[in-house]
Amino acid sequence: MYRLLVVIMIVVPALEIWGLFTIGKLIGGWQTFFLLLLTGFTGAWMARREGRRVWEYAQYQMRNGQVPTDSILDGICIFAGGLLLLTPGFLTDILGFLLVFPLTRPVFKAWALILIRRLISQGNFQLFWRR
Repeated sequence: MYRLLVVIMIVVPALEIWGLFTIGKLIGGWQTFFLLLLTGFTGAWMARREGRRVWEYAQYQMRNGQVPTDSILDGICIFAGGLLLLTPGFLTDILGFLLVFPLTRPVFKAWALILIRRLISQGNFQLFWRR
């Protein structure tokens, strides 16, 4: 797991820099800069809006005595997508928009649920609860 994390920490920034230079050559440096700002602000606005919507639905579920498991997975995806959208680069922005956008989020929620179930079945998932 550690090796995979190290590879991701090296490869993703290298791809982002390559993508920024490539887009900069195609449309120009200032246009690339403003496009990055636009995706960052749009992504932050979208993550905030979707996060608020999911939070309100989770509160509704809890008021009705339901466990908001689906809303928790939505919140995790929105949080991760928001972080990716604030990271400069076009590849992370694409992934961030896919995580925040309500039509594509169910795919990532299904992957997260599969991962969590696999970790639980292997005994590698721990949850701490304190009052």
